[in-house]
Amino acid sequence: MRYLVWALRLLVFIAVLMFALKNTDPVAVRFYADYVVQDVPLIVVMLAAFVVGALFGLLLTVPAAMRRRREAMRLRRELDRVQAAVAGTTPSVPPEAVAPMSPL
Repeated sequence: MRYLVWALRLLVFIAVLMFALKNTDPVAVRFYADYVVQDVPLIVVMLAAFVVGALFGLLLTVPAAMRRRREAMRLRRELDRVQAAVAGTTPSVPPEAVAPMSPL
């Protein structure tokens, strides 16, 4: 299975390399305010667009990751409090730090 994965990776790498070698024609990149960059290889423009898109995609995941991290910390504190209560010791987190549970 490991050899199959490496063969697939090699195949994808060769396909991307061949695509890059076929797209080396110079292009003009036009920005706003009539700013033009001449003779930039097309593959460089495509790579830059891919990198910018990947960075934007990663930036969009940051709020959700931070939310999950805060929730994990809250649950860890609550678990410590419950484990301390079961063991009969004093909790490492004061009870005021954790929201009380509502009675059923």
